[in-house]
Amino acid sequence: MYIGFSEAETFLRNCRDAVIITHRNPDGDCIGAGFGLKDILTELGIRSRVVCHDSFPARYDFITSVGAGEDFEPQTIIAVDIADTKLMGEDIEALYGSKVQLCIDHHISNKNYAEKTLLRGDAAAACEIIYDLALHMGVKVSRHCAMSLYTGIATDSGCFKYSCTTPRSHEIAAKMMREYDIDFALINRNMFDVKSPGRMRLEASLGSLLESYYDGKLHIITVTKETAASLGVAMEELEGFAPMTIQLEGSEVGILIRQRDNDYKCSFRSANNVNVSEICQNLGGGGHVKAAGCNLTGDIDEIKKLLVDTVGGYLE
Repeated sequence: MYIGFSEAETFLRNCRDAVIITHRNPDGDCIGAGFGLKDILTELGIRSRVVCHDSFPARYDFITSVGAGEDFEPQTIIAVDIADTKLMGEDIEALYGSKVQLCIDHHISNKNYAEKTLLRGDAAAACEIIYDLALHMGVKVSRHCAMSLYTGIATDSGCFKYSCTTPRSHEIAAKMMREYDIDFALINRNMFDVKSPGRMRLEASLGSLLESYYDGKLHIITVTKETAASLGVAMEELEGFAPMTIQLEGSEVGILIRQRDNDYKCSFRSANNVNVSEICQNLGGGGHVKAAGCNLTGDIDEIKKLLVDTVGGYLE
């Protein structure tokens, strides 16, 4: 059931001992939204903890160093920035997937799996919704919360350059900068500029990894475990790498394929008018019009053929 801010406020003010779920392969938005919501619940005197299938990358230590929260038997299950329970990871999905009482999300492909869903598809990031919810509730936003929410908005908007960026994105970011004196320059440097030696080697190898189709309209980069090991790059360092697939002139669609334990994560990006959310929904995934993803199993060559054939139908 879709709800508005007033119903979400009533739910949060009356909840107790909340588990806040973030998606596997956590990024800045789900981490910022998870810990931002945790700060808000703390202001309300409500215990909560943030959980994730995977560990949080070290570059988010300035957010996660406060700790994920206390250990307790949860009475409330909340998901943030998760369009589908499959994105939680197998262990988290098994524990909580069928028990989510509130989902706060900005993906138009949301499966409406929660009892209540606060969905704003026009928001650049889930963190925008968390902030506007705090504003609606009249809850104090701490400096830590402000840093968390700014980080989510900055990362999901590509440092405010993606087409999902709205005037509201800039307004919230400006308020974080003006009222909380956050070190936005340091946050953006850590999110977008600082790279490990392995990530630098990966980018240097881009030419040999890039495959082009349909006269350069589709580009695919595949990073297997073997490739990552040879370059000395950890898979979590590939966060934010997908946009590179559409940087070449003439590119319309780009796909980053990452090998995981049991499947391949396929991250789609659209440079102009192709709706990659629709493509990914047809492949069992989802996301945004210009940034979406799906998980596929099987032989990598067969997976790439499926992706090339599927995208080709949209390019034509």
